[in-house]
Amino acid sequence: MAEKRDYYEVLGVQKDASAEEIKKAYRKITKENHPDLHPGDKACEERFKEANEAYEVLSDEEKRKKYDQFGHAAFDPNAGYGAGGFGGFEDIFGGGFGGGFGGFGDIFSSIFGGGGAARQNPNAPRRGDNVRAQVNISFEEAAFGCEKEIITQRIEQCPDCKGSGCAPGTTAEVCPDCKGSGSVRTTQRTPFGMAQSMGLCQKCRGTGKIIHQPCKTCRGLGSIRRQHKMTVKIPAGIDDGQSISRAGYGNAGINGGPAGDLLISVIVRPHAIFEREGTNIYMEQEISFTQATLGAELELPTLDGKVKYTIPEGTQPGTTFRLRGKGVPYLRSPSTRGDQFVTVKVGVPRNLNATQKEKLREYAASMGESEGARSGGLFGKKRK
Repeated sequence: MAEKRDYYEVLGVQKDASAEEIKKAYRKITKENHPDLHPGDKACEERFKEANEAYEVLSDEEKRKKYDQFGHAAFDPNAGYGAGGFGGFEDIFGGGFGGGFGGFGDIFSSIFGGGGAARQNPNAPRRGDNVRAQVNISFEEAAFGCEKEIITQRIEQCPDCKGSGCAPGTTAEVCPDCKGSGSVRTTQRTPFGMAQSMGLCQKCRGTGKIIHQPCKTCRGLGSIRRQHKMTVKIPAGIDDGQSISRAGYGNAGINGGPAGDLLISVIVRPHAIFEREGTNIYMEQEISFTQATLGAELELPTLDGKVKYTIPEGTQPGTTFRLRGKGVPYLRSPSTRGDQFVTVKVGVPRNLNATQKEKLREYAASMGESEGARSGGLFGKKRK
């Protein structure tokens, strides 16, 4: 298997690139290599997939931090960090070091602040961690909304021990060393005299209790990891990088605390024709020299299908027309939509035959033009 390229290299950005720079680079690459524009081109398809994978990580602040620190190993379940992103201590204690080990903040306070603060009870209820997921949708699905099935993994209370970690019919013992506080005070001699500090209780590992007969289902942890499949409703008008929250669908709380939330990041695949800014849509449409000169009725693509639009005589290259109400619905007001802006490009005919060239020369002569530079033409006027 080929070694994965660096995600920053894939998107062609520096490691200190901003979120907007990363998003811009991702859109450029995926648009250039979109499978709809290169049917059957395996190389383009691989570049498209590679860019999607890189953006999925670098567009998520937490995943990007882990990638910057550990590289691809951060998301390799065999590397020891966990496919979900470093779930070891958080899975067991629920919340990492900030609030999980019931007393770390107070321990440091005891060391540096005089020990006046009361230690947090390690057996107090604590809210579960949020769970993050990601869903990829098409440009049209983002505009009009859809339902997507996603698979998540979350930590749930063990059904057999009800979160206690003890085998059914047994209870845990209050730790005799720390008396249930989860931390112990130690005294040591220093060059400046005797110093006291608070540290994690080694006997109970900071839990304040000792389980003599652990639950066989969860091995004494009180929680298990399960995979869940669920259907999520994507609202109309959602944009790339926005998130959907499902309250209570995150990891289970500790000691009877509430569950965390499920946060779903939405990745919108780029469109082969349209660009989006807010609720407005932008596109370019090529027309012929004759159409631009004489006017024409064009058939333009929109999110609602093709519509007819008449351009006037003498339409100049770069002219932009507005199709009102053909943009993306407002996220909080789906009945209101943005507009679609169409910029025309005039195509110069190639490979004219002799008759066509002669007709064009006759036209030029009738306009008082020669085949050379025309006086007062594009380069004959002073730029304003």
